[in-house]
Amino acid sequence: MVEDGGEEEAEGESGEMPAAAAPLQRCNGFLPGKEAAGGGRAAPAGGGEQPAPAAPEAEAMLAAGGGRPEARLETRLSRRRLAVLAVFSCYSLVNAFQWIQYSILSNVFAGFYGVSFTQIDWLSMVYMVAYVPLILPATWLLDARGLRLTALLGAGLNALGAWLKCGSLAPQRYPLTLAAQAVCAVAQVFILGLPSRIASVWFGPTEVSTACAVAVLGNQLGTAIGFLLPPVLVPNTPNDIDLMAHNIGIMFYGTAIVSTLLFFLTGVVFEEKPKYPPSHSQAVLQTKPPEDYSYKQSIINLFKNIPFILLLISYGIMTGAFYSVSTLLNQMIVTHYAGEEVNAGRIGLTLVVAGMVGSIICGLWLDYTKTYKQTTLIVYILSFIGLLVFTFTLDLGYLIVVFVTGGVLGFFMTGYLPLGFEFAVEITYPESEGTSSGLLNASAQIFGIVFTLVQGKLTTDYSPRAGNIFLCAWIFVGIILTALIKSDLRRHNVNSGIMNLDVKAVPVDSPVEPESTLKIQSAL
Repeated sequence: MVEDGGEEEAEGESGEMPAAAAPLQRCNGFLPGKEAAGGGRAAPAGGGEQPAPAAPEAEAMLAAGGGRPEARLETRLSRRRLAVLAVFSCYSLVNAFQWIQYSILSNVFAGFYGVSFTQIDWLSMVYMVAYVPLILPATWLLDARGLRLTALLGAGLNALGAWLKCGSLAPQRYPLTLAAQAVCAVAQVFILGLPSRIASVWFGPTEVSTACAVAVLGNQLGTAIGFLLPPVLVPNTPNDIDLMAHNIGIMFYGTAIVSTLLFFLTGVVFEEKPKYPPSHSQAVLQTKPPEDYSYKQSIINLFKNIPFILLLISYGIMTGAFYSVSTLLNQMIVTHYAGEEVNAGRIGLTLVVAGMVGSIICGLWLDYTKTYKQTTLIVYILSFIGLLVFTFTLDLGYLIVVFVTGGVLGFFMTGYLPLGFEFAVEITYPESEGTSSGLLNASAQIFGIVFTLVQGKLTTDYSPRAGNIFLCAWIFVGIILTALIKSDLRRHNVNSGIMNLDVKAVPVDSPVEPESTLKIQSAL
């Protein structure tokens, strides 16, 4: 294991948090009236200062205090952050691979298990169905029990589902493979909400968006490999079911071994948080006593935040459309290009790899410019244009054209994913990153289920063009909603020193240990 102490000293970066000046006028998920021992301000070191009255019930964050000598809090970057990010990205990759491995071989698995295409589609949609009812318990667990336990659950369930699939290598065992995929779907609930939390807790303000993009990139890379490898490992051999079962077994057992190794690596590498906070915004949150936090209040605050609601819907539309296109890509391609299952996988790979490049570029751009709304809106519009072009060139008869248009579509559509996460964290700070990103993903799953069912029906009954036009209409709605979002970069304001802070404690190492108080005094 990487030791935090000396290495964090080597990579340390210190920062000063100035004295407080004005009261905070908004709330987060912290309970009102629990502001240090005496109420509204931190207990003075010397004990001679009288405590302020308790904060009003509407103020769930930290209350104001009077003039106070300037305090300092050191912020440092831990080298362990890179290992945490790498391991998370890898097991997120395997989970995404398991999501798409059936859909890209829908005709193969439909023949192997003797089921309909709709039943094979459910092997993808079960990820979306499982996420919606489980996201609130999962985000509560992340807030209450912390990052390490949530990461271990995600990696462990991912490995368990992979091993269960190894028992479904017979034509009559579709129910078992569906149950195994459901276990992987539950694992996804503990994975998708972590990129923004890992980025915020472990990375500094100049790299947080890039770190979030890299964490999301792991999931995208898993989807890309899921498009590429299964058609190569499992060619369509309808006349030799034994050979098909053997090939599927190679894929299943390989996935199980890799996911098990990553589970053990997660246990070795992951820690709850670094010894020192990486940014001033994290210093504000990490020093608040955990008993003052209310998960219910946090959810209420998020649903009262109109910009977040608009982002919640627009993010769900875009990401749900991506899920639908990914699930039905094989059916769209083989409709116009019979026998091209391998090229369908390569087109999917092109779509996702281009999106990975888009994610990294967007993350770097956000870290450099902090233009969250402008970047999100531009990428949304270009995704709409890309889907229109893909839709009306799909049936031209030239696979090279589909490769190019699929790459352009992927660059913008999947490049949007980390933008939504980071924009949500900015406009909802100081609410939990896991809660906001979890709700975004829940919205994406709901839209993904509806879009996949409707687009699949339109594709089967009419044509792939009809299904894609349906998605285009919804993405146009998403553009309008994105344009209406008010850009209020709260986290960036804290890191830039626009909020004045009064620090009366050093950070702690565990979310369940008693923590000292840190007071914010500013109006956002």
